[in-house]
Order: sequence, then structure tokens, then C-alpha cells
Amino acid sequence: MRKILLLATVLLLALCAMPFFLKDGKPRPYQGWVEADTLFIGAENGGRLTALTVAEGQLVTADTPLFHLDDRTEVAAVESARAELARAQAQQALAMAAQKRPEEIAVLAASERETQAKMELASQELERTTALFNRGTASKSNLDSTEANYAASRAALDNIRRQIDLGRLPERDETIQAADETVRSAKANLAAAEAALARRAVVAPAAGTVEQLYYRAGEVVPAGRPVVAILPPENIKLRFFIPQAALAGMRLGDRLTVSCDGCETSEARITFIASSAEYTPPEIYTPEERAKLVYRVEALPEKPALLRVGQPVDILPAAGNGGAQ
Repeated sequence: MRKILLLATVLLLALCAMPFFLKDGKPRPYQGWVEADTLFIGAENGGRLTALTVAEGQLVTADTPLFHLDDRTEVAAVESARAELARAQAQQALAMAAQKRPEEIAVLAASERETQAKMELASQELERTTALFNRGTASKSNLDSTEANYAASRAALDNIRRQIDLGRLPERDETIQAADETVRSAKANLAAAEAALARRAVVAPAAGTVEQLYYRAGEVVPAGRPVVAILPPENIKLRFFIPQAALAGMRLGDRLTVSCDGCETSEARITFIASSAEYTPPEIYTPEERAKLVYRVEALPEKPALLRVGQPVDILPAAGNGGAQ
């Protein structure tokens, strides 16, 4: 009996001490991989691809020309819109100008001088007839005739002067307003046509690497289909999963140490921690990972140029952020 108790005691002590002998003191890294949000650049409207100015693997900066689609229809639309704007502006200028041409005003001015001379002569004749009538040497009919002639000359002069004033005025306010609205509409049509033309030449929205070309010059690109895929460095991210037990030890902004086969060890910062759990993905399920539920975590690497999309990585919390489970 003593031997049995002694043997049981030794086995119990061995079982208690086993974790200390098996544990190597190093935290176990989380398994993750590199993902990226690629930018797929295409045209709003389809057309034939006339020029492709980048190549796969090329580094581009923002606003670098990428490709150009056939724009003959858009060029014609711009020319038509410009002609329409010129016509509308000419009508606007005509509405705001004097109703009569300068030559017509000059003819009226000559008639004014002639009529004024006739009125002055009629005025002198009226003065003489009035004096004669007062002395009794002119009849009342002569005086009335002279007064009527003077009044007619004066009315004719007033009429010509009003024609001159009217001829120097622009069109009515309603006509001018209609011309202004036509000009504004023509300018809007021109801006729309120029915008449509500009969209036929597509530039890079951000700096990055050309990952793939989907069409070649001469091919017809359907509307909305990507022509070039660009990967900006800031769009590269890391994705891994942690068990529930490690959730309390990670916070947004925590630093991580990232390593992979054949690459330089670098760091990253946590930018996303899922609020709900999910089942362990098969690609990281190992006999050592027995947790049924895990939480997705994403991080931005500080040196994205060292990583490649789809590359598996090992991730450890940096010093001060807690250890892996």
C-alpha cells in the first residue's frame, strides 16, 4: 500500500510540474495574412480604348494619366455647345444695344436739324404776322395759318427727337432677361459637354502601384468596367483573429510586431476590432487553436512596401500591449 501511495504522489507531482517543463516562455504568435483595398479605375461611359499610358507594376502618383477613350463624339458636343453660347451672347449683346444702328440715328439727327430750321423760320414768320395783325395790316386768317404752321413744325421736331431717344434705348427688360437666361443655359450646356470630354481621359486618383490591366488599346470597354487596378500603399492592411480570452488585452491603436518568411520584421497598429464573434476560419484552424469563436482584428502596417497581398504573417503584440494567448 505504501508503494502505491508513493507512486501516486510522484505521478501527481509530475503532472503538476509538466506545464513548467513544456512551456518555452515565448508567446505564441497569431496567424494572419495581408489584404488590400485595391482601387479599380474605369470610365463612367463605355467606348473604345485609344491609349493606355501605364504598365503593370508601374508606380504612379496622383493625377498620373492612366488611359484615354475615344472622344470624337464629346469633342463635337463641345464645339456645338461653344457655337450655341456664341450665338446666345450675340443675341444678348443685340438686346442690350440701341434699337437703331448709329447710321439710322445719324439720319434722324439730320432730320432733326432740318425740322428745327423750319420751326425757327415758322417762329420768325409768326412774329412778323403777329406784328402786322396788331397794326391791322394782316388778316386773322393769315395769323391763324402762321400759328398752325409754327405748331406743326414744333410737333415735327418733338417727334423726331423722341425717335432719336427711343432709338438709343436697348430692348425691353423682358427681352434682355430672356437673352440673359439663354446665355446662362448655353454656358451650362458647354460646362456639361466639357466635363463629359474630360471624363474620357482618366487619371490616377491616388499614388500607388499598377496591379493589373484589364483591357488593351483598341478594345471596347463597357460602361463601368475597370480598366486599371491600382493599389495605394495606405490601403494595405493585416487581418488576423484572436480568441475571446485575448480580447481584453487589445485596444485600437496598439502596436503589433509583424514577421513573415523571408521578410524584415516590422510594426503595425490596430485599426479595427470586431464587436461580434465568428467561427474560426479554416485557414488558421490548427490543433493548438481550439477556440470555437474568434474576433477579427485589422491593422495597418507601418512599412507596407515590405508586404505582399495574400502573404501569411505572424503577429505578436508589441511590448506594453499584452501577450498573445
